[in-house]
Amino acid sequence: MWVSKLRYETVIGLEVHVELKTKAKLWCGCSTQFGAEPNTQVCPVCLGLPGGLPVLNRKAVELALTTGLALNCVLTADCRFDRKHYFYPDLPKGYQITQFYHPIGREGWLEVEFADGPRRVRIKEIHLEEEAGRTYHLPAGQDGGAASLLDYNRSGIPLLEIVTAPELSSPAEARLFLEELKAVLECLEVSDAKMEEGSFRCDANLSVRRPGEALGKRVELKNLNSFRALEAALAYEEERQRELLAQGEPLRHEEVRAWDEEKGITVYMREKERVADYRYFPEPEVPPLAIPAAWVQTLRRRLPELPMEKRRRYLEVYQLAAADAALLSRRKAEAAFFEATLRYYRGSAQNVANWILGELTRIMKEAKQSVADLRFSAEDLAALLQLQDQKVISGKIAKAVLEEMFRTGNKPAAIIEEHGWQQISDPGTIKTLVRETLAANPAAVEDYLGGKEKAFAFFVGDVMRKSKGRVNPELLNTILRAELGNYTAAGHSGGQGGHEAG
Repeated sequence: MWVSKLRYETVIGLEVHVELKTKAKLWCGCSTQFGAEPNTQVCPVCLGLPGGLPVLNRKAVELALTTGLALNCVLTADCRFDRKHYFYPDLPKGYQITQFYHPIGREGWLEVEFADGPRRVRIKEIHLEEEAGRTYHLPAGQDGGAASLLDYNRSGIPLLEIVTAPELSSPAEARLFLEELKAVLECLEVSDAKMEEGSFRCDANLSVRRPGEALGKRVELKNLNSFRALEAALAYEEERQRELLAQGEPLRHEEVRAWDEEKGITVYMREKERVADYRYFPEPEVPPLAIPAAWVQTLRRRLPELPMEKRRRYLEVYQLAAADAALLSRRKAEAAFFEATLRYYRGSAQNVANWILGELTRIMKEAKQSVADLRFSAEDLAALLQLQDQKVISGKIAKAVLEEMFRTGNKPAAIIEEHGWQQISDPGTIKTLVRETLAANPAAVEDYLGGKEKAFAFFVGDVMRKSKGRVNPELLNTILRAELGNYTAAGHSGGQGGHEAG
């Protein structure tokens, strides 16, 4: 497309909404448990009924402060709230209690490993607010009429909004930032951060400009409920706005658009509201909360090792491949299992990472389970890898043993003994198996001696099949080469187990 030949800059900022991991809502004692029957976890406060007075959940403030510390924010000394007015059926009071004038944190940053190296992305602010309810739009019935249903179970759940500066320059960068942020939140255990349950959501603001020009009018994208959707929606919107600029038709108004997953396009919703439209003013029913410095220092001391710090340690101390260090550092449970395994295993840390990120992840994914569901311990995995290193079992058998451990929880040594899976490392036994294979396949021997190297793999596979994968692969390769060499030395196909050429 000719548009791509013109130079444009894409500018992206994200607004990330995170449901905090509290048992009760922000202003009342109603449960925050996901999946309850509609409108069963509500009270006069979260339904916005007259007379219901909000009482601030201290745990929500603590989790917000913890997040602010991890994101290097300047924290407020006074926690204050404001009213944001807008009218929509899922907001029963007609306003949202949020933080506009005094956000709980400002001027932070998060370091992200981008394609061109690590870079700090500035966090403009983080602020506490309450969730709205949830609207379910039903399709039109036979009479042509449509309907919407409202569930207020989510109304009032504590929400932390994290707003970045507009300094991400591509859809790929936006995705990397969001993945890193999710890993940080999971590491802190401040949120479940489950996108499929709506506890981790993102709105993205994108504008396009020619280099050196002021920021263009932005479009806010809604309904981005997965990393893939975020990247795809931004890529579409980026190209759409570039085409408009190239045609001399830049956006006239800032607007809000929805992502249509099925069609793969963004769809116009409305013009973007201005600050004045929300008529912010200080919330009169929630008194300010002083944030003692001692409380902040206590929370700072409790901060765990964050993903970027863990990644650096894995690279420096364990010499892991960069991609594996990045993956493990973002997966809290897998990282803990990795380090626990290393306490018992006397081999390579990279080998442990390979097994956890490879075979174990595959098995868990197929079973739709996680590390928390494992029936065996890190010590058991270390024992399995040690047995492989000691040539008691082959790599192929080790995978089979791991599947049995996952299924039964039995010890690796017991599984190997039960199935008779000990590796065959006796040279005489292997030589006998090799000779049987060569004698049974003279045509394949001729192919190999004629220069077809693929025949060698056939011989290896045949011996492994006969031994049920128990033969030591290194010894097998050595002995097989030697036996085939005997055929060559004997004059084409005349070695042991072969026949004389006429």
